[in-house]
Amino acid sequence: MDWPGLAREKREGTVALSDPEEFELAIHELVRSLKSSHTGFFHRSVRRVPGRLAIGASFRRIEGSSGPRWMVLEVHEGGPAHAAGLVPLDIVVAINGKPTVPPEQPMFPMGTTVVMTVEKAAGATQDLSIVIPTPRSRKQPYSEPQSVKAQTLSDSIGYMKVTIFPGLLGIDVSRELDAAVKSLSDCTRLILDLRGHLGGGLGVLRLMSYLTPGKIPIGYTVTRRKAETGYDKERLPRLDRLPSSKLFGIPAMALKYIGRDPSVVLVSEGLGPQPWHGRIVILVNENTVSAGEMACGFARENNLARIVGTETAGRLMAGSAYKAGQGYLVIMPKAAYISWQGNTYEGHGIAPDVNVPWSPDAYREGRDNQLEAAIQAAAETAPARPRSRAAGGHQNPE
Repeated sequence: MDWPGLAREKREGTVALSDPEEFELAIHELVRSLKSSHTGFFHRSVRRVPGRLAIGASFRRIEGSSGPRWMVLEVHEGGPAHAAGLVPLDIVVAINGKPTVPPEQPMFPMGTTVVMTVEKAAGATQDLSIVIPTPRSRKQPYSEPQSVKAQTLSDSIGYMKVTIFPGLLGIDVSRELDAAVKSLSDCTRLILDLRGHLGGGLGVLRLMSYLTPGKIPIGYTVTRRKAETGYDKERLPRLDRLPSSKLFGIPAMALKYIGRDPSVVLVSEGLGPQPWHGRIVILVNENTVSAGEMACGFARENNLARIVGTETAGRLMAGSAYKAGQGYLVIMPKAAYISWQGNTYEGHGIAPDVNVPWSPDAYREGRDNQLEAAIQAAAETAPARPRSRAAGGHQNPE
């Protein structure tokens, strides 16, 4: 990208903006023009946070009789939107009295109560009061929904929904995953629902480790500096076990990694066999991002699961927030993720084995057509054989 040229082109008009919200949006759109995931610009007051992070809801553009509108696609349990009564198929009319229509994304100020006006499926308009908490970290602002949910469906099919991996080391969510897997110990098949997955930290290693009994290289992150100076993936530091205790685990991880180049190989933990190994179905959609795509790609490369749904978002980079002055933060990628077989998923998603678009009509009837397809796929799935190491999708062009 010709970043200097883009900055020169936008500078005069952006600097002339007197409204802080308009200025923030203008810089955000400029940074986003780099066309990479994990880019953005916002103020520490977190007054403009996307709906999927701020309230735990995602939206889909639809064409209505009066023009384009936003329809609610997903609402995560335990999040602010869920508590307020927002449901899929609701149509966004306004946020705090301001009409909100495409291309403007639904954005929310955190640490406040927002009134969202929606049109319900029956046609009636309703005001919903959404209480949005103050984020634990202003560098990574989000409201934390229920991270892990597990239940047993019919025919000994286990169902596990994983929404986010909160925390850098993922110690708490790893324990939730352990408990969920234990509760599904009598199941012979598993549906792993990663639709709308928000991403997160290293807790994804525990999830991927439950997809296979042994220790398998998953992939690695590599910084620009490491990529430019050259590296051998076999010689990169390896992370093959998550700490079990915050008291001892955090200092040990800090001693091992802080101050060093963060390029690292992830290796599954070797947690042993599960009765549903070889009979796993993963549900994904266009809102499955980041760590969710990492887990999906790992399963695809090693033939550990069938993938059902729609293509994932293609947003798989490691990013971080940097201070930009006057209380502003700029979000930039700090490392690329490359699978062990050399695949990258940035800029293009992971296509499912069974393509099943979500059906609003089925939802109106009280059905989840994607879950129905996953149940059918799980019932038909025989134990898988390991995929050849030569197999894979898009190749990393290094």
